Amino acid sequence: MAQVKQGDRVQVHYTGKLEDGTVFDTSKSRHPLQFTIGQGQVIAGFEQAVTGMHVGDYKTAVIPVEQAYGARREDLVVTVDRKQFAPDLELKIGQRLEVTQEDNQVILVTIAALTDSTITLDANHPLAGKPLTFELELVGIV
Repeated sequence: MAQVKQGDRVQVHYTGKLEDGTVFDTSKSRHPLQFTIGQGQVIAGFEQAVTGMHVGDYKTAVIPVEQAYGARREDLVVTVDRKQFAPDLELKIGQRLEVTQEDNQVILVTIAALTDSTITLDANHPLAGKPLTFELELVGIV
């Protein structure tokens, strides 16, 4: 029976949980996640956990912060003048926005705080700074 190795295209069902058991994502009600080992399409710890599995295997993998979305970085949190946004734009804490930087690079940010005059934007991934637990099932090597 084939074992997952570098370069294999795999199909995996997963359920991702936080330390407190809260499910943050699952593929169980969708198609399995499909990616190629070694191409950086998923977080490093997820890829490492799948490597070596056989079709039909189940496993639980705890992914440390460094192999998930990294540590939270305070330099990725900025407060900007509310006038930089359209006045009719409805904003709320937790809302995700695409912001175009001066170099025309588009980044995804989360609204962390709002006042009448300012908006605090957080460009950290929402799961940054958190160890993650994944329940994995290798569905196929394609």
